[in-house]
Order: sequence, then structure tokens, then C-alpha cells
Amino acid sequence: MANIKSQKKRIVTNELAHQRNKSKKSRIATEVRKFKEQIGKGDFETAQKQLNDLFSLIDRARLDNVYHQNTASSKKSRLARMLSDAQKNSAK
Repeated sequence: MANIKSQKKRIVTNELAHQRNKSKKSRIATEVRKFKEQIGKGDFETAQKQLNDLFSLIDRARLDNVYHQNTASSKKSRLARMLSDAQKNSAK
């Protein structure tokens, strides 16, 4: 345990930030799971709406420094590609 007062404060603030970041990542993971379920069902209109919501969540997490900019971009790109590929495969 730290003896320095400022370090004790940092431990508390780091834990709060950790819990906040964990909550945001968990919310995004839950929404991604729902998005994948909609793709699996073939409901692409609902999936598109969920994708827009996911983009918003990921962008907000990026602004709060939960994700690095490149990580956020990769996640968004991967999700968009997933929807696009599913739509192409269902058309065949």
C-alpha cells in the first residue's frame, strides 16, 4: 500500500476510471452480440440501425480514451464489413 497521499488518491481515481472503462467496454460487447444475432437471423434493417448505434458508442468510448483511435476504427470497420458480407451472402 502506498504511503504518499497523492499516490493514495491516484489509486482511488485509477480504480474509478477502471470501473467506468470496464462498463463501457461491456456495453459495447453486449451490443455487438445483439448485432451479430440480428445478422444471424437475416434481419439486416435492424442490424443496420444497431450498427449506427454501435458506431456512436465506439466513438464516445474513443473520446473518453477507453479505446485508442486505431482500435476504434478497426472495430467499426470490422463490424461494417461483417454486415456487408452477410448481406452479400444472403443475396446469393
